[in-house]
Amino acid sequence: MKKNTFTAFLVVLFFAFQTGFAQRVDLRSGDVDVLAGQKIVNVQYDYSEFGVGKFATEKEYLDKKSAEYNAKEAGKGDEWKKAWVSDRQNKYEPKFEELFNKGLEDKGLKVNQGNDAKYTFIVHTTYLEPGYNVGVMRKNAYLNYKIDLVETSGKKAVAEMVLTNVPGGQFGGFDFDSGTRIAESYAKAGKVLAAFIDKKLK
Repeated sequence: MKKNTFTAFLVVLFFAFQTGFAQRVDLRSGDVDVLAGQKIVNVQYDYSEFGVGKFATEKEYLDKKSAEYNAKEAGKGDEWKKAWVSDRQNKYEPKFEELFNKGLEDKGLKVNQGNDAKYTFIVHTTYLEPGYNVGVMRKNAYLNYKIDLVETSGKKAVAEMVLTNVPGGQFGGFDFDSGTRIAESYAKAGKVLAAFIDKKLK
């Protein structure tokens, strides 16, 4: 009984460390002070070029994994690949926007897609480690992002920001699906970006 209690304590401590570990925004150029007084910012997502785990490109990863799944069960790899892509719109993007908007609720600033706001965030995924969860062992997802703030009309650059090694995982370890882990990284990225902007606009 004592051993189980100690193990549970270690798990709680691990996740507390993971969620409490300070993520920061690296402002590479420009500034975000132009967002003062804005009520809404457009957001776009770019998945055109990023590595996955040890693979240099997403295509290499998807081709290998889907082939492995199809070899075990006909069609399983094809379905997995479709789900991998659909998770972007169904899981990742809503999580990013939800946590960003929650973080800047007091400022009255929010993001969503497809509007005619003066400014646009372009969220580039530049690296993705999907992690794993096989019950007895697990590893968080980790993602790198480059976020450009541009003028919506003409796409003139306003600021460039980078977030590195943003973890994704659920408390309690119930994140057996890679999409769930990855979505939590997008959520954290949205939260961290909102906190950065909040400080800049004070």
